[in-house]
Amino acid sequence: MSFSESITGVILAGGRGTRMGGQDKGLIPLLGKPLYQHIINRLESQVEQIIINANRNQECYRQSQLTVFSDINNDFSGPLAGMQAALHQAKTDWLLFVPCDVPDFPTDLAAKMFAEKEDNLACYACDNEREHPTFALLHRSLQKQLDSYLARGDRKLMLFMQEVKAKKILFSSETGSFANLNTPEDSRHWELQQKQL
Repeated sequence: MSFSESITGVILAGGRGTRMGGQDKGLIPLLGKPLYQHIINRLESQVEQIIINANRNQECYRQSQLTVFSDINNDFSGPLAGMQAALHQAKTDWLLFVPCDVPDFPTDLAAKMFAEKEDNLACYACDNEREHPTFALLHRSLQKQLDSYLARGDRKLMLFMQEVKAKKILFSSETGSFANLNTPEDSRHWELQQKQL
């Protein structure tokens, strides 16, 4: 079995999109298709299957023919809530999480994280500038630990990563690959760049 067959890819599209004026970021049109479909295209060769965490517009996301599920608590409590819901859905041992608004993430994200995780049950990406904990590889056995963490009222993703002793995986040549499209201006800039390629 190849490493990718033990990984489910999870697109985190459950946020409020406040910096996008409340728009659902995953559904922002880019080059004629919704942003989340650019994420699918980049992720599908890296994992066995893909599922989508979304708390709004689920019918739109279901047009992808992928499984779409909401947070367990439905209070928009951040990426950890999406990770928790995905761990409850998991059929594979590992889950690779990517946010819905970063269309240029590394094409070797899954391979590098899986190869360098060692004995850790969690790891997350970083580049030369900062940490990117929404790009995370988690073992499904962490489900109960995350349930307990959120039940305590904690929401901070990096604190959870520290609690489970997650390993930081450095993508040293990938600075810029983890840039997210937070605003309409970011989206227009990305489209212009793509047209110039």
